Amino acid sequence: MFEFFFKYPITVFTKGRLVLLGAWPGWVLLLLIVASVAGLGWLIRSRLPEAAPKMQTWRAGVVWLLQSLLVTLVLVLLWQPAITVAELKSQQNLIAVLVDDSRSMAIADSGGDGKTAREAAAIRSLNEGILAGLQQRFQTRVYRMDSRIARVEKVDGMQATASATHINDGLKQLVAETADLPVGAVVLLSDGGENNGGIDLETISSLRNRRLPVHTVGFGKEQAGHDVEMDDVSVASRALADSRMKATVSFHQRGYAGGKTTLVVKDGNKALASKDVTLGADGAIQAETVFFNAGTAGVKQVQFSLEPLGGEENVANNATARLVSVSGDRRRILYVEGEPRWEYKFIRRAAEDDHSMQIVSMLRTTENKIYRQGISDPGELADGFPVKAEDLFRYDGIIIGSVEAGYFTPRQQELLREFVDRRGGGLLFLGGRFALADGGWGASSVTELLPTFLPNGKNTFHRDPATAQLTAAGADSAVMRLLDDPTKNVERWKKLPYMMDYQDAGSPKPGATVLAEMNVGRARLPLLVTQNYGRGRTAVMATSGTWRWQMSQALGDPTHDMFWQQLLRWVAADSPGRVMASMPVQRLMDDGRVRLTATVRDKEYVPAPDARVVAHVIGPEGTSALVDMRPVPDNAGTFQAEWTAEKPGSYVTEVTAGRGADELGRDVLTFERTDGVAENFHTEQNRELLEKLSSQTGGRYWKADELGRLPREISYSEAGISVRDTKELWNMPIVFLLLLGLMSGQWMLRRKWGVI
Repeated sequence: MFEFFFKYPITVFTKGRLVLLGAWPGWVLLLLIVASVAGLGWLIRSRLPEAAPKMQTWRAGVVWLLQSLLVTLVLVLLWQPAITVAELKSQQNLIAVLVDDSRSMAIADSGGDGKTAREAAAIRSLNEGILAGLQQRFQTRVYRMDSRIARVEKVDGMQATASATHINDGLKQLVAETADLPVGAVVLLSDGGENNGGIDLETISSLRNRRLPVHTVGFGKEQAGHDVEMDDVSVASRALADSRMKATVSFHQRGYAGGKTTLVVKDGNKALASKDVTLGADGAIQAETVFFNAGTAGVKQVQFSLEPLGGEENVANNATARLVSVSGDRRRILYVEGEPRWEYKFIRRAAEDDHSMQIVSMLRTTENKIYRQGISDPGELADGFPVKAEDLFRYDGIIIGSVEAGYFTPRQQELLREFVDRRGGGLLFLGGRFALADGGWGASSVTELLPTFLPNGKNTFHRDPATAQLTAAGADSAVMRLLDDPTKNVERWKKLPYMMDYQDAGSPKPGATVLAEMNVGRARLPLLVTQNYGRGRTAVMATSGTWRWQMSQALGDPTHDMFWQQLLRWVAADSPGRVMASMPVQRLMDDGRVRLTATVRDKEYVPAPDARVVAHVIGPEGTSALVDMRPVPDNAGTFQAEWTAEKPGSYVTEVTAGRGADELGRDVLTFERTDGVAENFHTEQNRELLEKLSSQTGGRYWKADELGRLPREISYSEAGISVRDTKELWNMPIVFLLLLGLMSGQWMLRRKWGVI
C-alpha cells in the first residue's frame, strides 16, 4: 500500500536524502512561498465584508490554509524535488544469509498452522522465492549458525540440532572472514536466542564501520502458551558441612496463574527440601525462598526443579543446578567471658555438637586469672587477649560476653576494630552485668562496631523475664530458622520459654537489621541486631538468658542448640582466608571462557600486591593447566587471569599465593561447563534483540509474511559496491491526489460557505 501511494519502498525515504533539482536556489523557493501565502491572506482578507461575523472569518481562514498548501505544493514541484539514495550494484555485491541452526529452532510453533518447526519455516521462506529473488540481483552465500558460522551449499539438509546459539560470535566471525569481500547486507533468520549475553558494542561497531546492515527475520512465538520456566537461583557457592543454606529461586509462568506446583531441591537422587508453591500472575517474575541442609563435605551439584504441570510445552526449562562447595574445615571462635554464668556453659555445649565450629574460650575467674578451654597448644592465650594482629587474626569470629570495655587496652580495642574491618571476621556482643552500656562500651573506641546506639548511663541489664519474637527480617533469615515452614517458624519463636534476663541495647543504627525483639511487659526492645562493617559483620544479642530454652523444654529438644549453632556459623563461616578465589559464575553455559579473581593478603591481612599467584586448573579427560595471575591495576592485592575450559565437565582450581619462600595461603574453586542447557531456556522469540540489532546497523526487522519485498528493499545499502541513485518525486500518486484534494476541497468549501 505504501508503494502504491509513494511509488518507492519506505526504505528509500528512511535511508535517502531529499534534494531539489531545480536551477534556482532554495532560498528563492522559500521567499516565494512566504510571499504567496502572505498575498493570499491579504487577498482573502480584503474581500471579506467589513462587518463579517466571526464564523465567516474562521471559514475564510480554513480556505486560506488550503489554498496556501496548494500553492506551496506547486512551488515545491517546480523546484523538482527528488531523493538520492545509495543502491547496491547488481551482481557485484554479496548477500550473506545466516540461518540459525540451534536446538531451539526445532520448536514447532511457526508457519501458517503454528505447528511447523522454526527452522523448517525459515527454510520454506527461503525456498519460496526469497533466495531466488536475492540470487537474481546479487551473489548469495548461505551459512548455518550456532556457536560459529559455516557455509552450506543447500539449505534443505540443515537440522536444528546445535547445542548453542552465539549470534554475537557468528556476526563477528562473518565480518572477519569477509573483510576483503563486497558484502552488501546480512540476512539473519533466527528466533533471537543468544546464549552468550547479547550483542556487544564491539560487534555493532564493526558492522557500522563497514556500513553493513543486518536484516533480521524472526521465527517463533513471542510469548509461550503454557510453560513454567526457571529464571535464576541465588545460593551461596560455599558452605560449611551440615549448615542450613538459604536459596532464592525465581521463575515465571504463563497459562497456569493460580495453579500449584512443588519446588524440589535435590543432591543427585537425594531430596534435600521441598516446598508447595502457588503460581502468581502470567509473565510475572516470582521468587520463593527454600532452606536446605548442605550435608557432608564435598562439591555438590544441587538441583532446583519445579514439578511439571499438565500441558506444558517445554519441561526442560523447569530445572537448573548450582555447584556448592561444602567445606569440612572447622571455624575457630574466640569467646571472651568476664564471669562464670550459665549462658557461657550452654553456648560451649551447643558448639561441641557442631563439628564445623570450635570455641576457644578465656573465662575470667578472678581479677588477674583466666581459665582457657579449647586451646590448640599451651601457649595459646597464655598471656590473655592477643596484642598482635597475627595472633588475633588466627580466629574467624569473636564473642564478647559479660566483660567491660576497660578490660581491653586501647591497642586491643583497635585490634577488635581491625579484626572486623580488615580481617573480615565476625564479632558478637552478648548481654550481661558488665556488657554493652553497663560495661562502658558506649564510651569506648569500639562503639562504632556496635550495630546499635547504646543508651547513656548504666543499669540497662535487668534480671527480669522477657519473651522473644521474630521481625519480618528475622522470619526470612537462615539464622532464625528453627522450622522449615515460615509460618510455623514464626509461631515457634512466640512459644519459646521466657529468657531469664534482658538488656536494653538502645536503638538500631541506620543499615542495621533487627532479626528478633523482646517483649518486656508492653515494651518491645531489640534482641538480636546485626550489621555489616568493613569486610566483616557485627551483632548484639541483648540477653544472657537463652540457656532457659534448653532447661525448660522437653529432653532432647534441639531449639537452643540449633539457634546457637546457626548464630555461631553466621559469626564465623563467612570470614575470608588470606587467599580468596572467585569467578562471576560457576556454571558456564556453552562458553568456556573463565575469568578468575583472587584477593591475597599477608598474615596481618594487609593486601599483598607483590605476591606471586598461580592457579592450577584440573578438568575432565586429563585437562591440566598452570595459569599465572596478574595484579589488577589500582586494586592492591587483587589478581586476575583468563582461561578457557575447552571441554564440558567439572573443573577444580587451586589458587596458591606466595611471597619469596613463604606461602601466604591457598584456596580451592570449583566450576562446571555445561553445553546445550541454555537452549532449553527463554525459547520464545527474542524480538527485542532482533529489532535492536537491525535498527543499530541500519537494517530492518521482518516478519515471515513480509519477506516478498526483501530482495528489492535490501538493495538500498551503502555497504559493498554501491552507487547513489536519484529518484524523482513529482510523479508520485500521492502528489496528484494531494493536488486534486486541495483544489477540490477549497472549492467545495467556498461554495458551501459562500466565502469570497
